[in-house]
Amino acid sequence: MKKLGKIFLAGLAMVMGLGLATGNVQSPIASAAGTEYFVATNGSDSNAGTSDAPWKTLQHAADAAPAGSTVYVRGGVYNQKLKITRSGSASQGPIVFTNYGTETAIIDGTGLSVSGTEGMIELANVSYVTVQGFEIRNFTTASKNTVPVGIYVHGSGGFIKLSNNKIHDIKNTVTLTSKDLLGRDAHGIAVYGTKAPASIHDLTISGNELYNLVLGSSESLVLNGNVDGFAVTGNLVHDNDNIGIDLIGFEGTAPNTAYDQARNGLVRGNRVYNNSVQNNPSYKSDGNSAGGIYVDGGKDSIIEQNYSYNNDIGIEIASEHAGKATSNITIRSNVIYNNRLTGIAMGGYDDERGSTVNCKIVNNTLYKNDILGGGSGQLFVQYDTRSNVIKNNIFVASSTDVLIYNEYSKNAGNVLDYNLYFAPGGSDEANWTWKNKEYTGFSAYKKGTGNDAHSLSINPEFVNAAGGNFHLQSSSPAIDAGDTDRAIIGTLDIDGKPRVKGAAVNIGAFE
Repeated sequence: MKKLGKIFLAGLAMVMGLGLATGNVQSPIASAAGTEYFVATNGSDSNAGTSDAPWKTLQHAADAAPAGSTVYVRGGVYNQKLKITRSGSASQGPIVFTNYGTETAIIDGTGLSVSGTEGMIELANVSYVTVQGFEIRNFTTASKNTVPVGIYVHGSGGFIKLSNNKIHDIKNTVTLTSKDLLGRDAHGIAVYGTKAPASIHDLTISGNELYNLVLGSSESLVLNGNVDGFAVTGNLVHDNDNIGIDLIGFEGTAPNTAYDQARNGLVRGNRVYNNSVQNNPSYKSDGNSAGGIYVDGGKDSIIEQNYSYNNDIGIEIASEHAGKATSNITIRSNVIYNNRLTGIAMGGYDDERGSTVNCKIVNNTLYKNDILGGGSGQLFVQYDTRSNVIKNNIFVASSTDVLIYNEYSKNAGNVLDYNLYFAPGGSDEANWTWKNKEYTGFSAYKKGTGNDAHSLSINPEFVNAAGGNFHLQSSSPAIDAGDTDRAIIGTLDIDGKPRVKGAAVNIGAFE
């Protein structure tokens, strides 16, 4: 109400020719034609904000534009930060910040300082705001415990859209000591729900490209804390030195533990590749821990139709916090290949971590992960996994012939069936470890574990796996060999084709 009142008074004053100061600059809102405003490198903040008389700074536009308006940013380089603290509304529409036409609007952080955790574009406690079509780059620091972010959303709010932005070279390059590997952090996009019960909700992050990010112990694209209801779709996340996409809970981001989990979300149609901590100084003792897609304490979300390859880990669902669970996550119709440590990891990474509970891993194609040869296999079942369903997946081993590796006996109620396994050494050389017992050969594994009664051990006959084409040949034994339980398989395959044809379902990502 106060913001709308100030806008109304400013417009009224300008119509009367009186002028009204808002902050340190005048806001000639009523002079702009309709609900479109313009910013250009050759503009002036004393202009009217029209196409012929554009404003100069992004911040002036953010401070002046009312609900329902669109701020067009003309092509050029803007060595400025943008802090958005005004909201649109359901009745009047969002405030939209966008590039103009096909022009490239670059928000460049070269030489700008970083204070605490700070975004080049920052949205604080706002709703009905869209940010789209920008290139955001070169926001860097060499100071410990300062965190540069390309786009930073925090507090609470809803109906926020971040789309078609290119975010790169956001970096923290502080030199760490051998005794202290913390304090070197950055993000491409970070969404932190820091209030409770008010959440960040109805959030869409789509069509963005994030690359060449130096993240330290942080993530390329992260949703953390009280984030309830989101869609992360169609993004390219690649060539970064830590995790690609992360859904986080239990880090104390929200002030109430009951709300401190990213939840009720969809991660669909993203392509995530070449993300690794191999050369990251924050991980000197562990060079293979960057998940392409990671759920660390999140819940009630779907991860489907993604490609994850050439990362440390393809997809991981785990909890790093003892006594806390990642729960009710569905990993469905994804292609996961050539990742360094493993394809899919679940459970705590040691016995001091949390658990993975009531999750579903269904209709995925996993091909020759574990490329480092460490023996973690295609599915890495870690500490404390309970009541998870693993069905209709294709697992093709790397040169290690290891398909599943589970060294922990704290493993209860997990159901594996209707999967297809294939190892280069053949069925008799294929290797599984289950509840810390090793089995060589498919028959020995089934007999010893009771798993996979309806599963197959045979070549899946891909069209061209070496060329990245994991569609099935017409003679593939995976065709029509899956479980048809509609409660878990979903409606579409990775290509967007119907999952169920007649009464049959394929094993793997492709129908």
